[in-house]
Amino acid sequence: MLDVGVIVSDRYEIVGCVGSGGMADVYKAKDHKLNRFVAIKVLKAEFGSDTTFISKFQREAQAAAGLAHPNIVNVFDVGEDNGINYIVMELVEGITLKEYISKKGRLTIKETTSIAIQVAMGLEAAHNKKIVHRDIKPQNIIISTDGKVKVTDFGIARAASSNTISTNAMGSVHYSSPEQVRGGYSDYKSDIYSLGITMYEMVTGTVPFDGDTTVSIAIKHLQEEMIPPSELNPQLPHSLEEIIMKCTQKSPDRRYNSLAELISDLKQSLIDPDGNFVNLTPLSNHAQTVVISPEEMEQIKRGAVAAGNTVPESNPEVNYEDFEIPDEDEYIDNNADYDYKDDVDDYDAEEEEPHKKGISHTLEKVMTIGGIVVGAIIICVLVYTIASASGLLKFGSSKNNNSGNTTASDSKSEKDSDSSVKQVEVPDLTNKTPEEAQKTLNDLQLGYKNGGEEASDSVAEGNICRQDVEVGTKVEPYTQITCYISSGTEEIQVPYVTDYSQTDAEAMLKELGLKTAVQKANSSDITIGNVVSTDPEAGTSVKAGDTVTLTISIGEGDTAVRVPNVIGTSEADAKSTLSQLGLLVSVQTGNDQSVNEGEVYKQSVDSGTRVNTGETITIYVRSSSSSDDEDSEDSKTDKDKNKNKDKDKNSSSSSDGTWKPANSLQQPTNYQGGKVKVELVQTDDDGNTYSDQSMEVDDPQFPLSIQDLNGHPGITSGTVVLYEWIDDSYQIIDQYDVSFRQVN
Repeated sequence: MLDVGVIVSDRYEIVGCVGSGGMADVYKAKDHKLNRFVAIKVLKAEFGSDTTFISKFQREAQAAAGLAHPNIVNVFDVGEDNGINYIVMELVEGITLKEYISKKGRLTIKETTSIAIQVAMGLEAAHNKKIVHRDIKPQNIIISTDGKVKVTDFGIARAASSNTISTNAMGSVHYSSPEQVRGGYSDYKSDIYSLGITMYEMVTGTVPFDGDTTVSIAIKHLQEEMIPPSELNPQLPHSLEEIIMKCTQKSPDRRYNSLAELISDLKQSLIDPDGNFVNLTPLSNHAQTVVISPEEMEQIKRGAVAAGNTVPESNPEVNYEDFEIPDEDEYIDNNADYDYKDDVDDYDAEEEEPHKKGISHTLEKVMTIGGIVVGAIIICVLVYTIASASGLLKFGSSKNNNSGNTTASDSKSEKDSDSSVKQVEVPDLTNKTPEEAQKTLNDLQLGYKNGGEEASDSVAEGNICRQDVEVGTKVEPYTQITCYISSGTEEIQVPYVTDYSQTDAEAMLKELGLKTAVQKANSSDITIGNVVSTDPEAGTSVKAGDTVTLTISIGEGDTAVRVPNVIGTSEADAKSTLSQLGLLVSVQTGNDQSVNEGEVYKQSVDSGTRVNTGETITIYVRSSSSSDDEDSEDSKTDKDKNKNKDKDKNSSSSSDGTWKPANSLQQPTNYQGGKVKVELVQTDDDGNTYSDQSMEVDDPQFPLSIQDLNGHPGITSGTVVLYEWIDDSYQIIDQYDVSFRQVN
């Protein structure tokens, strides 16, 4: 363990220990070069001389260093200093998803979907870089204090080629895919399976497969069907359950083909919770769960023992750091074909009866693919035969005087007998009607097939908007061209994004093909930076390319108001003026002769003073029942008071010297951390306004000293306006009432 205060590589000062794993400790450190806090992962001293562990440790950094995505913990640096091997990463303040689930028991549907989308987006970025995480679990997902979800710990991640990779490394067994626990291939679909198990735990509060040993859990992943999550959480929407079930299919071929498809379905589930849009492939007879052979069972047990998988009583899950990552030379070359025979168990029919040994997983895949191919060929032959017999494939004019139009099979025979037949150039069918497209293709001895409808912004409804073979492509005669008919501009429902961060909301809208605009407004209910509302509202149908305006919260804002001068106005007008500002009004009567009957001659708070809305202002109104003598006496008294006030004002205005503010500025609740500007506004008793004092602070520290401002001589109060640099301009974020005193 490193002590607090130790400086690594003359740059990173250890501040404290964050956590400890099987082979490394994680510390919070101060990066003195860039003046920021980071997380630094340090290989434990006992592994410092082991080149295998050092290689594994460095590979973790290499796996994540090339990934830059908001939902992935960034790696900043990697190095070695006096035997200390370390990785410097982004410091994320927050808790793991595992801790969050333990705290709440089970998550809401909105929380689950939002977290799953963010994790999937981070994994998609990794997969695009040919990186497979292979250890997705709630412990490796961090929820930051600002609500961001980040994937971390690429400790057993491996670079994937275009082929399926073969590996023996396995992550935590509760979340490992069947192909991982079997010790066979693993690719990006293994991450999809692990994410599905994680979603299952989020909505139910438990994992689908558990047991006393890692081997028993592994066997359940291979052989048992999990309990549908809706049985544990009846409130679970149908669409989200279907998504989880598709992610956790035992056969990789039946899972999502990509994370982009998964993200699309997750977003659709927010709009249509009970929809049937998830496409689950039916389970064929030969794709049932396979019984594990004795050899495979022994292989699983040996893998668990070799990896040091003991059986903890309280926590049976496997830590990825208990496994050794294969060396780089075990990667499959990008240009090599994957040999599935490596995954097929040897079988000697003379030594063991067939019924005593199960079919290997890879052989099952080969048989499945072969069956599909044979079935597809048979279907194509039947369709072609039926179409030919019905005359649907007749093209051009007859070359046989005895038989009208030549059938496709006859023409094909002629083509086969004439090797000089030239290829046909596919025409542009866009904007043609189906009838026009069919005639154009038939004239060129090509076939027409209706591929169905799809939305189009550029092609009128009912016309061809897309064809499956590009224009200008050379094809054999009698090739069938699939055409898609425009259904018009796509109607899109505006999703519910209230209280989502601006970044997430904009990403979701742009994924749907919508444009975004942003405006800002005060809000006491929505966190700063999150969406207050949308225009149009959520659920409204719009067209692709339309603009949705997001209103973003900038906090509660300034709730204080300046008290106006209502002296000399009628009682009714004074009440109306003060009430419109959110102030409460109390009325008292008197006999002051300086105003007419029914008018205000005094107010309890001087005009120009800033008070919070809801405060009470007392106004004094001249009563019509006052006697002349009393009025005369009161008038004389008021004149004496005004005379003394004028005397005090003249005395004050004659003051000179330096006047400084007596207090500092507290940090506003809506301050976002940028540079600020301060402006002083003062008004003397004659109504003259002074606003020639200001200052700018690039790195403000609150409470903020404003001693650089000089007040106008003799004026004991003023208003300080605080601006912050936001979106390339200074914007008012608060105002303060400040008193001034003479210092010399």
